[in-house]
This record gives sequence, C-alpha cells and structure tokens, in this order.
Amino acid sequence: MVTSRKGFQSAVLDENRLSRTSGSARAKLYKELKGRYLLDDEVPLFSAFLAEWRSIHSESERSLLTYVLWALNDRTVVVTSCDWLYPHLRRASSELRVGDLEAFLRSKGKHGHPEVAEWTAETLKRVAQHYLASVRDFGLATGGAKKIAVRPSLQPAPVRLLLRALQLADVAAIQIIRHEIFKILGIAPGEVVDALAELNRIGAIRFRMQADVIELSL
Repeated sequence: MVTSRKGFQSAVLDENRLSRTSGSARAKLYKELKGRYLLDDEVPLFSAFLAEWRSIHSESERSLLTYVLWALNDRTVVVTSCDWLYPHLRRASSELRVGDLEAFLRSKGKHGHPEVAEWTAETLKRVAQHYLASVRDFGLATGGAKKIAVRPSLQPAPVRLLLRALQLADVAAIQIIRHEIFKILGIAPGEVVDALAELNRIGAIRFRMQADVIELSL
C-alpha cells in the first residue's frame, strides 16, 4: 500500500495506476485528488486517515472513512453534508434531487458563502451532480438517475477520524459530545454521547462521562 506523499505522486504520475492516457491528464488528476484528499502523510489529518484505513478491512467502512476525509477537507462539502444531506439521511427513502441541491447551494451563496454566489448555473449543476455521485459512491445513497439516501450504520473508523479532527482543532471534550460535525454521518448532536458510549462498549474508543467530567481517548 502507498503511504507517503512521494509514493502517491509516483503512483499517479509515473506508474499511471489510474490509467490516464497522457501525462497532462495524470497531472490534472493528481492535482484534483490532492486537493480533495490531501495525500500527504505529514499532514496530521491524513496520517490519521491512513492509520484508520490500515486498521479496517470492510469496504463499506473504508468508503465512509474516505467520505469523512473528503468532507473535512472541503468547506462546501461539509456545509452541504451537515445542512442539506443530513435531513435526508434521517428520513427513510428520501430522494436526493439535483434541482433541490442546486437551490440549496444558491441559497448558501446569498447567506454567508459569497464564493458560491459567483458560480454560474452550469457550475452549480456540475457541483451538485458531482456531489450526489460521490455520496452514492461512498455508500450514502443508492440508485443511478434517481438517488435515494441511505443512513449509514455506526462504524468506528469514520467516527474516530471525526474525533481526531476535532482534537487536532483543539475542540474541548464538552463541545465534542454535542458537535454538529457528526451530522455528516447522520448522527444528531443529541445522539453523540450515545454513539460514543456504544463505541466504548465495543472497545473502539475510550469514553466515560460523569456530570461535566469527560474522558475521551482514541
């Protein structure tokens, strides 16, 4: 398995493991992948991702883990996942429509996200289509033209990566246990304690809480 920045770069550019037809196409792809997934073992978040990846063998858990890394590394993705996708994950058989997502993004462009306001209609549609295709590929939806949201089961590695990201950002434990970032996994802020307690029960993390005293370690 490739585990270093130079290794990732060589795999895409020199070995052409992703089967692109030209050097320029490989360079473009590597730039896109690095922007989306970091691909640098010296970055603490990506190093944590690699450690989790090595520790698991379930393809569904690896897909969800990769989704978490993608979301954490892209402001638009994390906002969309928390504010738009989350309610769909909570509703059984909720359809994910490109038009609805475009409307959501336009609304965000008017309220606190000026970078989105500058997108053309074509860009909005392309971003919405790409997001929904990625969500399906990561296991959070099923279907082709018609995509249906699927609420993910509680799996240790994706939650641990979220916890590590919060710790790297120096978020206090008292804030972690009700943080909204867990919504990207379909976990409501009021359910975080129960989720962490379940992971503690199966030995995936160490979590104890008594009043305002919280013990949380990975």
